[in-house]
Amino acid sequence: MAPVKNRKTKRKKEANHSMIVLDNVSKTYATGSPALDNVSLEIRKGEFVFIVGDSGSGKSTLIKLLLRELLPTSGKITVNGQDVAKLKRRQVPYFRRNLGIVFQDFRLLKDRNVYENVAFAQRIVLTPTKLIRKNVPAVLATVGLAGKYKAKPRQLSGGEQQRVAVARALINEPPILLADEPTGNLDPKNSWEIMKLLEKINEEKGTTILVVTHNREIVNAMQKRVITMKKGVIVSDEEKGGYIDED
Repeated sequence: MAPVKNRKTKRKKEANHSMIVLDNVSKTYATGSPALDNVSLEIRKGEFVFIVGDSGSGKSTLIKLLLRELLPTSGKITVNGQDVAKLKRRQVPYFRRNLGIVFQDFRLLKDRNVYENVAFAQRIVLTPTKLIRKNVPAVLATVGLAGKYKAKPRQLSGGEQQRVAVARALINEPPILLADEPTGNLDPKNSWEIMKLLEKINEEKGTTILVVTHNREIVNAMQKRVITMKKGVIVSDEEKGGYIDED
């Protein structure tokens, strides 16, 4: 029984590991108004977190800071143990390989089929062809698109295109997945299917998932951790939370 106990202890320790930490982070643009104002935040390994708030609340700035598209005006950001401000320009592409990214507008390569769209993410990290041929069908099966590998994006529904985007984000097994309005261009049925897929990935693979969304129905129903932002600050951070209307 001892080995089982050790494994549980290890998993518990990993679950407490911080994957994303913001320590008194502010970001001020040239206009002078702060997009983020002294924000502190911790997201632990294996968490599923929603970030919600109206336009102008700072959600997009937060995502750009995590991707190191922007640098904070002040404060410290640590992602997967790395201080993003200390990364040299040449290190940024390697840093981003630890982040799966899903956007509202899918961002698929329109001239390539489903297989090549997903394989592209492995080719840029120089994965051997033999492994690509094994990994791509496996991840397409995970997202329910095993039979669509030859299809071009224009032949797919919006929900299917987003599933391809999720597969591409997962193919390199990143410890963190960032999803920026992943259901923004989808109907309610496909929105639910994408969110249940992300939940499945979180539960089965232990991937830390951060979802920026305006979809209050999904946020209220899924009862995950919900961080609400308004005018650059966090106004609420609730476990099993819901969408809060702010005056």
